[in-house]
Amino acid sequence: MQCDAKFDFLTRKHHCRRCGKCFCDKCCGQKVALPRMCFVDPVRQCAACALVSRKEAEFFDKQLRVLLSGATFLISFGNSEESETMVCRLSSNQRYLLLDGASHHEIEVTHVLAVQVLTDGFPAGGGAARATGMSLQYSAPGAEGVAQLKLTAGEDAHGSRKQATAWLAAMHKAAKLLHESRDQ
Repeated sequence: MQCDAKFDFLTRKHHCRRCGKCFCDKCCGQKVALPRMCFVDPVRQCAACALVSRKEAEFFDKQLRVLLSGATFLISFGNSEESETMVCRLSSNQRYLLLDGASHHEIEVTHVLAVQVLTDGFPAGGGAARATGMSLQYSAPGAEGVAQLKLTAGEDAHGSRKQATAWLAAMHKAAKLLHESRDQ
């Protein structure tokens, strides 16, 4: 039981459809869509799960398309100073980061251990720093220790970094959402 309510004939137990824990009606009264668990209609969820489900829905509506389409980056592996121009995108089954250029690499999303957004500092006059790249630490199958990958926003065919910057923002949101989901 996750609720302090005393359950009896009048105060019924309700199960959160996401985490499965028991709550009273007040603590588990929010109805939110949960398509990833095959619920077609909105279902009863506790407050914590409802918040994560709403964030997931927003992510799938707005950010997933950006990650699937990919963007151009200068990519370096480990501590190497050499970089290769590659397109980085999320696989259609959403399990792998695919890196395509002169060579091809796949990184399983569940093996990503840490994500750090790289910025160009704070702009004059204040405001938010602009993302210019990302550093990923991941465990590579069959390798000892942690591998590192650095993505630096590259220019697309039109000489713009807009798509790469949007991809970095979407990937940062995805990493935060995964971290929050794992904590539940």
